[in-house]
Amino acid sequence: MIKLKVFICLLATVVCFSQNKEILYNFTPLPQSLLTNPGADVKYKWFFGVPLLSGISANVGSTGINAYDLFANNGVDFNTKIKEVIATTNRKDYVTANQQLELFSAGFGIGEPENKSYVSFGMYQELDTFIYIPTDLAILSVYGNKDYIGKSFNLGDLSVKAELLSVFHVGFNKPINEKFTIGVRGKIYSSFFNATSTHNSGSFYTVQGKDLIYDQSIRSNLTLNTSGAAKYLDENYDGDLGSDLIEDTKQKALLGGNLGLGFDVGLTYYPQKDIQITASLVDIGYIKHTQEVESYTLKGSYNFKGVITDFNADGTPDNAYQDFKDAIQLDTLYTPYTTQRPLKFYSSFQYSFEEERQTECNCDTDEDSWYRSAVGAQFFAMSTPRAPMVALTAYYRRRFFKGLQMKATYTLDSYSYKNIGLGLYTKIGIANFYVLADNLLGYTDLAKANALSFQIGFNIISGGSNR
Repeated sequence: MIKLKVFICLLATVVCFSQNKEILYNFTPLPQSLLTNPGADVKYKWFFGVPLLSGISANVGSTGINAYDLFANNGVDFNTKIKEVIATTNRKDYVTANQQLELFSAGFGIGEPENKSYVSFGMYQELDTFIYIPTDLAILSVYGNKDYIGKSFNLGDLSVKAELLSVFHVGFNKPINEKFTIGVRGKIYSSFFNATSTHNSGSFYTVQGKDLIYDQSIRSNLTLNTSGAAKYLDENYDGDLGSDLIEDTKQKALLGGNLGLGFDVGLTYYPQKDIQITASLVDIGYIKHTQEVESYTLKGSYNFKGVITDFNADGTPDNAYQDFKDAIQLDTLYTPYTTQRPLKFYSSFQYSFEEERQTECNCDTDEDSWYRSAVGAQFFAMSTPRAPMVALTAYYRRRFFKGLQMKATYTLDSYSYKNIGLGLYTKIGIANFYVLADNLLGYTDLAKANALSFQIGFNIISGGSNR
């Protein structure tokens, strides 16, 4: 019974995440832009990130619901708020977020100045989850089936992914010629914790039978795969959860968890000097879960009339619950499983203008000219358990002077049609600080915002990028 409760709680209470980084993508003054496109057009001589401070990011988002809907202090009963949320959401709505912490990063150029390649490497920690709102199950749990005779409740509404992992990566960036640059980044994933329940199916169905007796049937095919959490799910676990989690994270951070492989690819192309086209695929990879694996299944079918179960030989309801458990059993398996990383696709088109010529050699960039302004459009898509998540962004980039650049964005996505973002990059000597924030209008009332994101960091950079 305890494991049944754990199964339900893990499915129902996971916090979730989103991953579009529209401000960072193609903002090439920042070395972190190489993580969204290994083929970005960068001009640094070398860089290294300040450990634990070079890249700190988090974003949260939801469709069909926000914190105000549930927790506003407006005198409305909480149960009423729950019912209103259920009435306005459907199985296509989801709650999302993403958190990353760059542990260390560095990069350096190799080769001749006129044809310099670039090597970058580093390691970051990431928390990545995704949940669709299980609308049918919410209706069934709040209202029951009394007013839904003839409706088939879809148990496949359950769709959850959650993962805590570290990623070690090495990238190579190579200009083929003055117009074309390509890049690739290899990755080793080390998963601390994973919970995945995505390919579920089943139904709960009630119809009116004879003599006011209801014919009901349940068909269940539910699975929750977990790794890295076996001892915490043990009924006899009595340790200190906080300290144990910290110790586990330390042990698994340096490739001590469930391992996987992946890679990113990207390119930058200039059909004309002032026109730029980019594209990248990020996280083409998988993780094989073999350590501390426990999978929970609820599979089977059960048919009954009213309160008298067909499976009860003596025709009394006393053993109905046991009959139900015998028909749809909660099993625990210890079989390894594989998960795919959420695949992300970025692309952009940019037009640059206000060209300025250098009057003398610019040793920071090895270029004789640069553009003060640029406008462009970006497209983003990410795989999810059901349908791809997509976003379209328009942006304006501006170089104010040597050490200060800005990127302003307007994004259309499933969260909002009024997502305005701003990124600022400043460089004094070799010290770089940046801050990126999305959905700025949402900061006026955080509770009503459907999406919020930010990223900050410190780097040491020799040279720069004017593209």
